[in-house]
Amino acid sequence: MAYDRYVAICQPLRYPILMRPMVSVFLILVTWLGASFNVLIHVVYTLTLPYCAYREIHHFFCDIPALLKVVCADTSRYKKGIFVSAVTFFILPISGILCSYGRILSTVLGMQSTQGLKKILGTCSSHLTVVLLFYGPAIIKYILPNSYHSLGQDVVLSVFYTIISPMLKPLIYSLPNRDVTRAFRNVFRI
Repeated sequence: MAYDRYVAICQPLRYPILMRPMVSVFLILVTWLGASFNVLIHVVYTLTLPYCAYREIHHFFCDIPALLKVVCADTSRYKKGIFVSAVTFFILPISGILCSYGRILSTVLGMQSTQGLKKILGTCSSHLTVVLLFYGPAIIKYILPNSYHSLGQDVVLSVFYTIISPMLKPLIYSLPNRDVTRAFRNVFRI
């Protein structure tokens, strides 16, 4: 979405060429296949680890850091692999997204149009909000060292990026719609 919006705003005359259907299919396939391959590697590796008998996972789903706490072997190398994977799949995409929106912002500011700025910010703010709601907790959970967060915080972060963030997406994406905003204000008497 960030690339699509970048091309639509910063390269509007080249949009049909830069965002032709094959480019969209390619971007989707690379994203899905890369993420699937990453998950497959982690699942296969965690299935081969020796787990201690009669241990409980203090989590509400089988998350890799929670599973590693019940492994009866040294997992320090694998934890480094998880860190590299997290940097690859969290930091690189969010950096690209932020660069894309930075270019959009600089282009719009160069236009010196207040109405254009409001329109662009209204269009892009919902996607940026959803991205930050997902990536923020995930980065805290998987990239920051364990000493910076507790088991309880891990559970809250996991709930946030697996349940709350996807649940808020329809609301966030529909808020720019005037009818939805009016209904939202009526419900909460704003």
